[in-house]
Amino acid sequence: MSKNVLIAEDEKPLSHALSLKLTREGFNTDIAQNGQECLAMAKEKKYDVLLLDLMMPIVDGFQVLESIKSFAHVPKIIVLSNLSQKEDEDRVLSMGAIKYFTKSNVSLSQIVEEIKKV
Repeated sequence: MSKNVLIAEDEKPLSHALSLKLTREGFNTDIAQNGQECLAMAKEKKYDVLLLDLMMPIVDGFQVLESIKSFAHVPKIIVLSNLSQKEDEDRVLSMGAIKYFTKSNVSLSQIVEEIKKV
């Protein structure tokens, strides 16, 4: 059975590249362009994994992490961000994320491999 992955990323080229790569690997993907959309989609559909950007319009990734805790089904959350401070990584991991990637230091293949592990 294929897993459902929600990609919450406002950089369209990156979100589409991730979606294509994950779809080729057998995952079902949806894309949210902002945090508000992400929360609405995560409330409506059961996702196995949420790939979450921190710096998004309307509602940021930190707010998504805080809000999603109250949902009936909470997906595994992998953060993908341009923020490279150790404090940001520690903060999101303490808020429930299971992995933190800095965009400039990770390849699409590494992200896909991490999602497969989850």
